[in-house]
Amino acid sequence: MGKVFFISQNNYNQNEIDDAVSRAFNHFGISFNRGEKVLLKVNLVAGHEPERRVSTDPAVVRAAAKFVLEHGATPLIADSPGIDNFNNAAEKAGFLSIARELNIECHELTDPVDLPVANDADYKKIQVSKFVLEADKIINLAKLKTHGQMYLTMGVKNLFGCVPGRLKAGWHYNVGLNREKFAGLLLDIYNGVKPTFTILDGVIGMHGNGPTSGTPYNFGIIAACVDALTMDFWLCKMLGAKFEDYPLYLAAKKRNYPQCELNHADIEGDISSEKIFEGVELPKTRSMRLLPHVPFVERLMTSRPVHIQKLCIGCGRCAAVCAAGALKHENKKLYFDYSKCIRCYCCHEMCPVKAIEFKPSRLLSFVNKITGGK
Repeated sequence: MGKVFFISQNNYNQNEIDDAVSRAFNHFGISFNRGEKVLLKVNLVAGHEPERRVSTDPAVVRAAAKFVLEHGATPLIADSPGIDNFNNAAEKAGFLSIARELNIECHELTDPVDLPVANDADYKKIQVSKFVLEADKIINLAKLKTHGQMYLTMGVKNLFGCVPGRLKAGWHYNVGLNREKFAGLLLDIYNGVKPTFTILDGVIGMHGNGPTSGTPYNFGIIAACVDALTMDFWLCKMLGAKFEDYPLYLAAKKRNYPQCELNHADIEGDISSEKIFEGVELPKTRSMRLLPHVPFVERLMTSRPVHIQKLCIGCGRCAAVCAAGALKHENKKLYFDYSKCIRCYCCHEMCPVKAIEFKPSRLLSFVNKITGGK
């Protein structure tokens, strides 16, 4: 287990962010050798302006890149969006302007190669971008958000972006409805990638129906750690979430990972281990604890995506990203085949205008009513 360092930070003033990021690196003694290639793994799920709080804020990315440069190493800003053209998405998120300003590279994580995995990994054949394995160090620049499929997305989940482009959709389809199995995949990627350091942008994150269609939430923090699992589990507690609803925790608990046992001495910096963020809206897409992982039962106990036609712009991104072939798009109308839908919510995640929402099944609505949504 590792320490988690929290810095109070309520705005994206560049000078203040520079100081905060430098403070995080220095607290853990993170250093770089001259000439090292350092991959800055940002969160760029899709092309949105910084004000939507979907991606790692450019101020945080710039601060990290500047710190790496000042220590003689060569930073590379990189990620692999789900469906967007990388350059368009990176321009909109503010990453390409940083690259131009600092004269560094910013490009897509492409060219899949096999990721070395542990002998006890659940998934032996995982491919990530060659740029991930070619980097001397990886700095994981994550964003604090809720997530319709995986409940929360923070340090560990951010590394799923190391899987190039459409290969991600294939994993969603192959793993299907079982969130805990998908979380096992995330653990295998995290253990294989082995990021040197994680900095989490929680200055203004997202709650509600994240990771792209939620509402901004002022958490007012930057978190830093060497062990992202410890950070993610502490933040789960601080967000008022239940561990039994968090697939990543359940998968780690099944493997007897020591990070599942929280130690108050792990928390350092500006906030207490007793900190609770008030009023955080968590996803309510399924009843996670009541029934076993059986596909038919999972579908009954999981919210389904529905189309809000009046908001639709007819871009077709939802149908294009659907690995299950469960979506047909015609004239700004969507037709779902719910017998094929695996409830990965990629359609919701890729929609740029919030035209796809979640609708609980009748059984799920009934269960939520009698349990009070707990």
